[in-house]
Amino acid sequence: MIYLDAAATTPLKREVLEAMWPYLGPEFGNPSSHHEVGESARRALESARRDIAEVLGARPSEITFTSGGTESDNAAIKGIALAEPRGRHIITAAIEHPAVLESVHFLARLGYEVTILDVDSHGLVAPSALSAALRDDTTLVSIQYANNEVGTIQLLAEVSALTQPRGIPLHTDAVQAAGWLDLKVESLGVQAMSISGHKLGAPKGIGILYVQRRTPWEPLIHGGGQEQGRRSGTENVAAAVGMATALRLAGGDNDPVIARRDDFIKRVLADVPTAVLTGHPTRRLPGSASFCFPGTSGEAILLELESRGILCSSGSACAAGSDEPSPVLTAMGFDAETAQTAVRFTFDREATDEDLDTAASEVAGAIRRVIA
Repeated sequence: MIYLDAAATTPLKREVLEAMWPYLGPEFGNPSSHHEVGESARRALESARRDIAEVLGARPSEITFTSGGTESDNAAIKGIALAEPRGRHIITAAIEHPAVLESVHFLARLGYEVTILDVDSHGLVAPSALSAALRDDTTLVSIQYANNEVGTIQLLAEVSALTQPRGIPLHTDAVQAAGWLDLKVESLGVQAMSISGHKLGAPKGIGILYVQRRTPWEPLIHGGGQEQGRRSGTENVAAAVGMATALRLAGGDNDPVIARRDDFIKRVLADVPTAVLTGHPTRRLPGSASFCFPGTSGEAILLELESRGILCSSGSACAAGSDEPSPVLTAMGFDAETAQTAVRFTFDREATDEDLDTAASEVAGAIRRVIA
């Protein structure tokens, strides 16, 4: 099997498992317990927090461990909005992850006014559109760093250049960007950031939320006051250690991956003349290639590719099984029929030239078989 669905999840890295292992067994303490077993767990937890803060260029006190990207998105958006430092107006974009869009829809039911920005045919938010939407009572802007379906990388620096002078908190869902793009919060100009572990070779069920100090924010989960009162509940020490290890190991030279991706895209477009590349042609994640194949069925293509040993997806894993066309693609201007022919290929740094060469050949064969 050739696995090309890394945007959905990635395998647990051996180094991550080895770092976690002691805290799955002998180092079993509760980090809130005031004895040596608990203190040992506390030291491991805080060491993981410091390591993550270093990667982000943040303070350890600004890092909160969560159950994953969805919780981090919910906590950031609802937490900042409910603090109501400025007003009850929220801005986001039409192609955000459901964790963001459903959070803002929830707040709309509570009386918040929501502005959802359109995107262009490549999935980019126009800074000019954001500028026109900003108001004195805008309490939060949430713009994804990179899209999970089409890989488009937003102009985040231009976005923050608009929000920062006005003191408007900017949150970014960086779940897909982590491991590929710069995560230094100061250079990005963000006041909140969400990251998920299982996209990086850490286990499922762990994520982080960065919230810049002095940003008004209310916790989503109340209880015993763990995580400095920001997220109550006994921390998963092993997973936190795994998250820090995965984040330290992530990154590297993107150029070879970009070259493989571009060769793959060229092969598919050459071998399947009707194929349409989705997402920005150059401002896209290194390991992301996505297409629509008009006149076919995306699900039929996936099944045919799986029978040939190629594992990929039709879009967001969170929407798997849905009969509806991708909201991301329809927001980018694709009609519903074409959007339902989408196939997404996403890979990590371990994917080889041979893997992608084989996959490109099988895509062309699969399309011929489906059309026939």
